[in-house]
Amino acid sequence: MDVLERALLEAMRQVPRELFVPRGQRYRAYAMSRCRWRADSICCVPACRQAAAGAACPSPGGGAGDRGRQADSSRRACAPWRRQVRSLEIFPELADAARRNLAALGMRDVEVLDADALNADSGARYDAIAVTASLPLYDARFERMLTPGGRLFVVVGEAPVMDARLVRRTAEDAWSLESLFETVIDPLVNAVRPPGFTF
Repeated sequence: MDVLERALLEAMRQVPRELFVPRGQRYRAYAMSRCRWRADSICCVPACRQAAAGAACPSPGGGAGDRGRQADSSRRACAPWRRQVRSLEIFPELADAARRNLAALGMRDVEVLDADALNADSGARYDAIAVTASLPLYDARFERMLTPGGRLFVVVGEAPVMDARLVRRTAEDAWSLESLFETVIDPLVNAVRPPGFTF
């Protein structure tokens, strides 16, 4: 992702982050900390969001996440290549907030859908996918939705340590995986979890 570092940093600088956090937590908008949107939803720290935007923006040649901030970052980072962005948000009130925030910023090429990412159209193909909630168990459905040359950002595992990964589809039937860093973020609402330990 080094090639995109400058574009990503500039895209992150352009996002008015205070619009995408709850009013009572706007003091955290530019901090390297997480804040809670709802009782069951925590946003990513900026470093994780930057990595997701980088993975989601292929070099030249897709959760509304935090009320639209991830979609906005991805769209800005990808602007030189005129990419369309589709964002899925399972919580309708967060999807509505994302649409309002993105419209207020004039983001016309971002589509926010009220949808569960785990029920997304498996026949669709994307140049890039950023899953901004974690998968306790890796789910290959997302990598199969990539076009050849496409990229997937995904966080896999359970607290206290999760693995942020970049998956590339190198051919129609081949993928590569790069481990980026360790982090902890909330899981997708309906994600499959490992069986619990029993005596």
